[in-house]
This record gives sequence, structure tokens and C-alpha cells, in this order.
Amino acid sequence: MKNPANESAIPDPVRRAFGLPPAGEQALSGGLINSTWAIESDAGPLVIQRVNPIFAPENHHNIQALTEHLVRRGLRTPQLHPTRERSPYFVHAGHTWRAMTRLEGRAYETLPSPAHAEAAARFVARWHASAADLDHEFRHLRTGVHDTARHLAKLTRALDEHETHPLRPRVGKLAAEIRAALEALPGPHGAPLPVAHGDLKLNNLLFEEHAEGPRVVALIDLDTIAPMQLAHEMGDALRSWANVSGEDDTEARIDLEACARAGRAYLQARAQEAVNPSQDSTHPPAPTSTEIRDAFVHGPELISAELAARFATDALEETYFGWDHERFERAGAHNLVRAEGQWSLPLAFADTRAAKRLALDDAGAP
Repeated sequence: MKNPANESAIPDPVRRAFGLPPAGEQALSGGLINSTWAIESDAGPLVIQRVNPIFAPENHHNIQALTEHLVRRGLRTPQLHPTRERSPYFVHAGHTWRAMTRLEGRAYETLPSPAHAEAAARFVARWHASAADLDHEFRHLRTGVHDTARHLAKLTRALDEHETHPLRPRVGKLAAEIRAALEALPGPHGAPLPVAHGDLKLNNLLFEEHAEGPRVVALIDLDTIAPMQLAHEMGDALRSWANVSGEDDTEARIDLEACARAGRAYLQARAQEAVNPSQDSTHPPAPTSTEIRDAFVHGPELISAELAARFATDALEETYFGWDHERFERAGAHNLVRAEGQWSLPLAFADTRAAKRLALDDAGAP
């Protein structure tokens, strides 16, 4: 939630709408999408965000329904602080603003230890199980986020439309390798999760450190909640949690212990959770042990190869909502480094398949 250098203060109409003090906000960093401030208010500590227009304002009704449900299930979660008119969001000058309760906890950019991956997976399993019987009709979802065929088709069009782009030869070679890998991977199977977080990168989890080990307090950044395949959800999680290298590093290294401990913890936690839709429910059943194992084994390869395809497209189209102006002359150059870094991930994850499968088999069947 990075604030550009020229970001203005919270506008007065926004302050009045949410009952905020006239000053005292502190800009927060750590992301690339929403502009974010922390502020103390009469209602307690809040996070104020100017929401990126890629998210429809009506998405806040999804967030509101889910967070109220999670609280009833006994989970801690940030909650929307409504406006004086009781709306979950406020629109000013064409921008959507929201206020949410601010929870204490520490977010990490890189995994401190495999124990943190285990704690994260255990909490996510409980979060999934608790959200599984939410009765809510989602509004204005972003469709096609993990439509692999669509992303490959878009990459093919970009290659055709940008034949003279200086990065075209490198992108073309990379695209051929990505396509071959995605066509060889098994697709996700089983019913989608009724509710998934959709962006389980490490810094979207808040941790507490205890003598007996780390514990997750809550999941934050709920803009991407939606029904989703478990392979996409947990594949993206391991892409973040177990990648020892940075996103711009073209030689990925995988923490196998983090993968194994996360997979075992998720399997065991889902087996222990009592909250599951009944057989006659309209909600999909809980994922089976086989579906969970397949999601942890193949999901990271599927997601990272798919993201490599998306970054490769961005390299030719010169599009992305955040790129490093100091290190790169153009967005395409940064996106190509991202694409090459992402492409190294499925290759590294493929080398861990057998070991991950063995570790998950050792966890026993739920």
C-alpha cells in the first residue's frame, strides 16, 4: 500500500464522512495498489485507504459480509468502519475511500522461518473453514484472474501486436517455455473454495511472536476475496512464503521445509476444524485430502507460470501499476525482469514435487 511521493493528505470531505480528526495521519508503505494511512480516531486506531479503481466500490459489501461472518466465527479480522451515513465506503472526487479497524501485529516481507509458514497455513486453514458457510452473493468480482487460457491468449496477442518492440525476442523465447510448462501441468480439480482470500502473500498476514512460536493474528487486505480454486489460493501463498529469492531475482530458490510444514499444517488444521458445510448445503464441500495435496504440490508451479505469462505481456504492453523508476528506464524492462524471476519459480518448484508429496503423505489423511 505504497503512497506516491506527491500523495496529498486525506481530503476534508473524507475526514468528515468517517468522523476523522483534522490531522495526525501517518502514511504507510508496503504495497503497490492502495494509498494508505494510519490514524487515531474517536473510534480507535484506523487504517484509511484510497482504493485503486481496479476494485469496484461495491466490493466493500463483500468485505463487510465476510468480516462480520468471521467475527461471529471467533476470528480476528479488520472490519470496515462505516461513514456517518452508515455506508461501508465513501466516494470523493472520483475516488473510493474506506476506513478499517487497525489490528496490532507484524507483517513480514520475507519469511523469517519455516515455523512462520506453518503458523500461516494453520491460520489460513481455519480462515477457509470459518468462511466456508458464508451466505452471501458476491458483487462485482474481478473475473478471469486465474483463467490460464485467457492469460496465454493475451500473451499471444501481445507478441503479434508488438513485433518491433525491443524486448520482443526475449519475451518470445520466454513465452514459448511458459506455454509448454502450463500445457503440461495438471489443472486444478475439485470444487472451488466458497470464499478464498485471493492474495495470500506474506505481508498480508499479521504475526505475533511468542516463546512457543509465531502465531498469526489476522489476514488483511481483503479486496481480492472471492470463490477460488484451492490450487490457486495456496499456490500463490507458497509462491510468496517459500520463495527465498526476491520477485526481481531471476534465480529462484525454494525453502522446502517451509513448503512441507505449511502443507502438513493445512492438512491437519482442516481435519480439526468443525466448521464445514453440511451435506445438503448449497456450499461446496470441504476439499479432500487428495485435493489439498495436489494444490500444495502443483499449485505453486501453476500460479508462478501464470504470473510469468502476465508479466511477459506487461513487458510488451508497458503496463503495470508500480515499477522501479530508479533501476529501469521503462516499465517493460522491469516487467521482463519480473517475468524471468517468476519463470524461475515453477522450475524450482518442479524440483521439489517428490519431496513435497512425501512430506504431505507423512502428514496422514484428514
